[in-house]
Order: sequence, then structure tokens, then C-alpha cells
Amino acid sequence: MDALASVVNTSAPSLYISLLSITFNPTAWNIVARNEYRKKTITRAFGSPYHGCYFLAILIFTFGLVRDHLYQCALLDQPHVPLLPGPLATLVPVLLFIVGQVFVLTSTYALGITGTFLGDYFGILMSHRVEGFPFNVLRDPMYVGSTMCFAATALWYERPAGLLITLYVYILYLIALRYEGPFTDMIYSSRSEVKKEE
Repeated sequence: MDALASVVNTSAPSLYISLLSITFNPTAWNIVARNEYRKKTITRAFGSPYHGCYFLAILIFTFGLVRDHLYQCALLDQPHVPLLPGPLATLVPVLLFIVGQVFVLTSTYALGITGTFLGDYFGILMSHRVEGFPFNVLRDPMYVGSTMCFAATALWYERPAGLLITLYVYILYLIALRYEGPFTDMIYSSRSEVKKEE
């Protein structure tokens, strides 16, 4: 317990605020998206599934920036402990962050705005499954890339607590994928069934 206390400041409110924001994002977007799929609440409010999806995209992107800022604030309130020797302390987090951002940005480019920001829940479906890079390397490159960026930031600031937060992010994303993946598959399966009947 003493070893944990030396690397994690559990009395810092910023730690819990950061964990709360990290938990909020995938949880809220899954709830909002499923409601949209079933009741079309946002589509009705904006008069168009595309306008609704773009609105949700702005919200998701903005809350993502807030989450990242709160994570950085939390790290600065945690004990500083050198984690990697010499030049690796700079090189590893920089490379990890670059690779993570490549996964995030290329998957966003491959999917487009509506593909990235839950357009399928609005009924905006892609004509075919994206199979090029980075989806030919990873099944969920956006979540993997995001997790890599959390880890890179923890290593950059040399905060072991950040690595524990990164582990929490990874577990949370795995849970989210257990809900998102099958639901998205069901949406596309339903479309296939409709096309067969036409």
C-alpha cells in the first residue's frame, strides 16, 4: 500500500474528476446513440440525421478535448517519478503518441465524420466495411490509438498514476466495445435483411 501511495496521490480531487470524465464520454455517447437509433430524438430536433450527427460529432470532439485537459491536470497533481532511462524518457512517449495519433487520424479519415461519430445510429450507413489502413492492422484503431496517447502522456510527464489511468481507459474501452460492436453489427445486419426483402 505504501508503494502505491508513493506513486499515486489519492487525495487529489483532479484524479477523480479525470476518471469521471473518462467514464462519462463512452458511457454517455452509447446511451445517446442508442436512444437516437430507437427514438430519433436528435434527428427530430435538428430536422435531419446529418445535422444531428454533425451536432453529436461536435459534442463528442469537444468533450474529448475537455477529458484530455482534465487528464493533463490530474497528472500534474500526481507524484513525479522517472519511468524510463535517459533519451528513452523522451523518445518512447513521442513515438507512442505519434503512432497513436496516426491510428486515430487515419481511422477518422477512412470512416469520415459520420462513420466516426456514430452516424450508423442515425441511419447513415456506409456502403461497405472499411478494410484499408488502419483497419487492416487493428480492429479498433481509434480506441487503441487513444489508449496509446494516454500512455504516452503519462510517460512524457513521468507520472505512474497516468499509467494506472491508462489501464482504466483500456478496460473502459473494452467494455464499451462489448456493447458497441454487436449493436453496430445488428444495425448493418438489419439493413442487409431489408435489402434482401426488396
